[in-house]
Amino acid sequence: MDRPGTERTSRDGLLLLVAVSVVGAVCIPLWYHWFGQEALEGGTKWDRERLARLFLGPEQIACYAAFLWALLLLASRWLEVGRQRRAFSVDWLPTDPGVRILPEDAFDLLRRTEQRMARHGNSLLGNQLRLSLTKFAASRSGRDVGETVRAQAETDLGRYVSGMATVHYLAWALPAIGFLGTVRGLASSLSLGGLSGLDAESVGERLGEATRHLNVAFDCTLVALALSVVLMFLLSAVQRDQEEVVLDGQQYCLEYLVTRLYEAEPGDRHRASLPWEVHSRG
Repeated sequence: MDRPGTERTSRDGLLLLVAVSVVGAVCIPLWYHWFGQEALEGGTKWDRERLARLFLGPEQIACYAAFLWALLLLASRWLEVGRQRRAFSVDWLPTDPGVRILPEDAFDLLRRTEQRMARHGNSLLGNQLRLSLTKFAASRSGRDVGETVRAQAETDLGRYVSGMATVHYLAWALPAIGFLGTVRGLASSLSLGGLSGLDAESVGERLGEATRHLNVAFDCTLVALALSVVLMFLLSAVQRDQEEVVLDGQQYCLEYLVTRLYEAEPGDRHRASLPWEVHSRG
């Protein structure tokens, strides 16, 4: 079966690479032309102490822990999607043109599906086929099978959404942690008090200390928002893969099962045309 979801993912990644390459090719030379020397001179201010304050504050460390937790969760979800993708390479149903499936054939196909699930492991596609074939054997109605496929796809999507609840919370928590650092830095800066009655040297020291606290405030926000942007991108990519694997499974069932169902009476068994029946008649 073709995998349109995989093709869309590859195309989106290629377009992202093209966009980054074009913007970089245009903007980087212009940036160096207009601000290159000033940027080099300003870069001397970023010594090891300044970088340590930027990346190693308490709020930043909390952000790193939340970000790593979210990455591990996303990695497990992404690996699960890959395992579900491999189920499409299993020959669940006959794909020969003109094949029709009678209600009596559903039991043979159901047994075949369960054997492949035992051999290759549980999968969304295998479970959807199992439920659909069971429904067809019981109701002998293609319309009921179509409703079963649609309902099971919605259930699978709902499970994927609920499985991402923790990652969504962490994506929200990252900027919140950064704002906590912002509040802490601003509060520390304001707690220094006014400058009235101080000599010039004390004023300079007080302003320097206030500036350090303001740096803390904005450093926390910078790191938290940067991690949040990366996490939201990865989250959207994994969610898209999850949705596509469910939709591709639904399309597989519609294409190779629902559209081939033949609502015949038991006496019309001779009209079936499953591959093994064709060979036996030949």
